[in-house]
Amino acid sequence: MASIHSSLGARLRRIPKKRIRKVASQVFATLLIIPGAILFLAPFIWMLSTSLKDPRLTYIFPPQIIPDPFRWDNYVRVFERLPFQLYGWNTVRMTFLCVLGQLLSASVVAYGFARLRFPGRDLLFVVLLSTMMLPPQVTMIPSFLIYRYLGWIDTYYPLIVPDWLAGSPFTVFLLRQFISTLPVEMDEAAKIEGCGFFGIYWRIILPLIAPALAAVAIFVFMWAWNDIFYSLIYLNTQDKWTLALGLNFLRRTSPVGPMVLEVEIIMAGSIIVMLPCLLLFFFAQKYFIQGVVFTGVKG
Repeated sequence: MASIHSSLGARLRRIPKKRIRKVASQVFATLLIIPGAILFLAPFIWMLSTSLKDPRLTYIFPPQIIPDPFRWDNYVRVFERLPFQLYGWNTVRMTFLCVLGQLLSASVVAYGFARLRFPGRDLLFVVLLSTMMLPPQVTMIPSFLIYRYLGWIDTYYPLIVPDWLAGSPFTVFLLRQFISTLPVEMDEAAKIEGCGFFGIYWRIILPLIAPALAAVAIFVFMWAWNDIFYSLIYLNTQDKWTLALGLNFLRRTSPVGPMVLEVEIIMAGSIIVMLPCLLLFFFAQKYFIQGVVFTGVKG
């Protein structure tokens, strides 16, 4: 027994201290991450559990985590209550145009701030970033008056057009930081070959900032897909509603009565609506993390 302990101690002494510290830090980080992950997953697990419950089991105490029985027909009832195909097509069309407009316009503005030298550039960039401190409620009434003057109320223009005008200073900042990390020598070499401003932007900058563009696309997709604030203000006709507005209306379509809240149906609809966001982040998380990390590197 003594020889076993001595040999084990000798093996442990031969392990480098750096490796021991690395393994210990990884174990410590894992022990911290697991409770945090459980804490953040708890609302989603509760939502998923409630969406599969019988109506009689949604308010019982102690709560039932694993539904018994499973009510898969709750998801079918969601499609019976709402025109999901119509609302889904409205949301997909609006989200696609918002993402496309934000990627094109924000990347052009960010390229201008990162590469062009003109008087007042830094001051304009500071003014752009300062708009991030304004809550949307401050500009809501002036924006509504402008859109009403243009005749855009009850259309998708107020939701789409701002994204084609680099409407988010955060995405401009994110892309500008990423472009600043790229060597300027590539632009100079392209100029020698005869490339102009747009040629450098389209052929060199855009392919190199693909990770940052992926991060921006994920952000804008989730903003546009889940938006209910602006959609509720500007969309009046029910046929033009998005999925977020449809979920809000789902509370008032109970056949039992207007005062009866069918939580299981609302949770089932919420799971269906949030599924594209989960899938997008799951499959694109590599590019999302890479884009966010690289934008913090000082050029």
